Amino acid sequence: MFKGMKVWLNVDDAQQTVVHDNKVLIKYQLDQDHEYWVRKEAVEPIDPSRLRKKTRKNKSENQSSLAGEHKDLHDPFPPNTIEAYTDGASSGNPGPAGIGIFLRFGSKEKEISKHIGITTNNVAELMAIETALKAIRTTQIPVRLYTDSQYCFGLLSLGWKPKRNNKLVEAIKTLMKRFKDLKILKIKAHAGIDDNERADYLARKAVTVRGAGKGRSV
Repeated sequence: MFKGMKVWLNVDDAQQTVVHDNKVLIKYQLDQDHEYWVRKEAVEPIDPSRLRKKTRKNKSENQSSLAGEHKDLHDPFPPNTIEAYTDGASSGNPGPAGIGIFLRFGSKEKEISKHIGITTNNVAELMAIETALKAIRTTQIPVRLYTDSQYCFGLLSLGWKPKRNNKLVEAIKTLMKRFKDLKILKIKAHAGIDDNERADYLARKAVTVRGAGKGRSV
């Protein structure tokens, strides 16, 4: 278990955990390309009863958080929904930047981690949303895209007028029009929402690691 989620833990031939600098190597899915070095003490054996309890608790807390920030959205989770968690990061503002995206549709998942060069954090946040929308090939089913950027949420959901990055904002709005049922939702950063933490990790990793996550588009 890592942060309330089941993960695969790397072990040696003797079934002993591989530890390097007090960190262990994990994967969220066995067949995914991305691996994560995390603190050894952050990983714990699975307790089936605790797992069920955590899953119910986390889902309830996350939905309550969303409901608190979006009282006007009566049904943020319609059936057969594609969920997209996006994040952008930069080292300096401007500075080397990256984007992180986690997509889920039923049992299908995809991660994208991409270095985008030298830019600002706000541009990275916007580019993460743009990249997520381009990665979603199906436009006729509901999509819920989550961002912890108030800047992006304001521009794309609240009607804020951009003072800069106009072309990028307009490009995203054009992409948004392709979808039959798309909502961009604001969530809190580092609030224990596992999927958002994955997007954050992918974005921070991409600041210095060039390349993109592999996988099939949703």
